[in-house]
Amino acid sequence: MEKIRLSKLMSEQGFCSRREADSYIERGWVLVDGVPITELGTRILPTQTITLAPAAHSKQEARVTVLLNKPIGFVSAQPEKNYRPAIVLVTAETQYSDARDRNPQRFDPRHLRGLAPAGRLDIDSTGLLILTQDGRIAKQLIGENSRVEKEYLVRVTGKINKDGLALLNHGLSLDGEALRPAEVSWQNKDQLRFVLRQGKKRQIRRMCEMVGLTVVGLKRVRIGRVMLGDLPIGQWRYLREDETF
Repeated sequence: MEKIRLSKLMSEQGFCSRREADSYIERGWVLVDGVPITELGTRILPTQTITLAPAAHSKQEARVTVLLNKPIGFVSAQPEKNYRPAIVLVTAETQYSDARDRNPQRFDPRHLRGLAPAGRLDIDSTGLLILTQDGRIAKQLIGENSRVEKEYLVRVTGKINKDGLALLNHGLSLDGEALRPAEVSWQNKDQLRFVLRQGKKRQIRRMCEMVGLTVVGLKRVRIGRVMLGDLPIGQWRYLREDETF
């Protein structure tokens, strides 16, 4: 049996990201079969038992995840073409008071450190954007093997091609790769509901173009089991203790 780099194995097993794993190893917070490992690049067998020291668990528990209702005109990550990144909307003034949160957490500027989007939402799209300090959540939502559903409401114009709806559900390819099956249905005469399990760049807009439709409005309303709900546009809240993706 071949040995695997410890940080890679920790990422694959859902402990944290590789970068976080290296940080924990340097601090002596990672134990293999009960023995602390402090050397970066250490390789172990997949059958060996990995555990984290209490300090690592405490650090993970202190990390926050933010739900933002992104407006049009903001990019998900790095600034581009004079447009601002969505993270600038995460302020004390724009925090939404969620009446369902039994332990409301107030904005702390330290929560902006390392806060990064777990997935993208195009500049001309609105709705639910997740930003997190937690590598485990990022991996769950955008990792290579992620199957977490994302639900969108999409307003369109044009006349759909024959068999277009069936093709939207399954049968289209982008960038030379067959798309995973989707769930696409009409909500009314000019709005479609999409449920996807992948996230190629401008995927929905490109899919619609391939069947004769033009997207004029796109809103993400759900990621996994977490709903956008009544979160006002341009405001944000923390992921509640009772919520999981």
